[in-house]
Amino acid sequence: MAIYSCDPEGARPRRVAEEESTFRSCFQRDRDRIIHSSAFRRLKHKTQVFVEHEGDFYRTRLTHSIEVAQVARTMAGALGLNTDLTEAVALAHDLGHTPFGHTGEDAMHALMAPYGGFDHNAQTLRIVTRLECHYAEFDGLNLTWDTLEGIAKHNGPLLPLKAGETLPLALAEYNAEHDLELDTHASGEAQVAAIADDVAYNNHDLQDGLRAGLFTEEEIAELPLIKPAYAEVDRLYPQLDAYRRRHEALRRVFGYMVSDVIDTSRARLQAANPESCDDIRRLGRPVVAFSDEMFQELKQVRHFLFTRMYRAPSVVVIREKVTQALMELFPIYMDNPLLLPARWRATDPTGETELARMVADYVAGMTDRFALLQHAKLTGTDILHDAR
Repeated sequence: MAIYSCDPEGARPRRVAEEESTFRSCFQRDRDRIIHSSAFRRLKHKTQVFVEHEGDFYRTRLTHSIEVAQVARTMAGALGLNTDLTEAVALAHDLGHTPFGHTGEDAMHALMAPYGGFDHNAQTLRIVTRLECHYAEFDGLNLTWDTLEGIAKHNGPLLPLKAGETLPLALAEYNAEHDLELDTHASGEAQVAAIADDVAYNNHDLQDGLRAGLFTEEEIAELPLIKPAYAEVDRLYPQLDAYRRRHEALRRVFGYMVSDVIDTSRARLQAANPESCDDIRRLGRPVVAFSDEMFQELKQVRHFLFTRMYRAPSVVVIREKVTQALMELFPIYMDNPLLLPARWRATDPTGETELARMVADYVAGMTDRFALLQHAKLTGTDILHDAR
């Protein structure tokens, strides 16, 4: 590993002191606790764009997280960073997502607006520091400071706040007790995990959108990032069948993005010449990034996906229905907390805000399938199929 990587021997202590493993580093142990958590298992039935019932071939939060971790390990290794810490942050990054992807998060944010709002990154921190209640000596997973920092600010510093902004409540509460230094960038490892997320979702959303028939290969083949890939495949394999042609082209696009990040980040690291992981944190700018050219080409891909996939009429119809499901579930639990499972009622809330946070924790943790089942049970309607 490079001198600027996060060395597990120099990792900051866990919030609750523990005897470390004989066979695993502290970051390997963090990764393993995340994999064995209940929240990680539930990602199997939480979706990215499509609702869970729509098919077995579309990405879920679980398959996405595994893909992000694989990409992140590759890039971290090439950059001399700690692959175990990178993988831990990558595997944890979506734990706080609601059912129904970003649609669900939008609904939860609206529902929680009177109570401090909702943010999936802050919810991830809440899960790994409080809501996972399996261990005898502490709540949460008792992860290292380095992993918690990566989860909280892998997308960049969170302080100072801009005018009118506030820290998500869950994040502010935890940071008041355990300072994650929100005014600096995260480690290089966490930066890799963040950009691996971009690489993974841009690639697999293209694949999923094609499979769903929302756009055609001819359309995406005109995008500047993708056109050279199809041209190379057609030159090398002129008689290739359509399915293999698609796979060969998109895996090349995947490779273009990964190589670009590695090359650009190596140049940034060389220019910055950091001598420790803290030098990267205090640099004032990210060291892991796309090149300007790649960033511009990805903007075109994202715009295409936004208009042709995320806002496709068939997707919007489902988005509206699942939004309605969450908007109806939340007040039902608020009005009758006894409907919550007994474990969730173990701590009696002292006021409406605390009750709302309890309900939000429960609803946000639901899978797509369970949310739809609970909605049907409590309202007597099948929101995806009943005429309304």
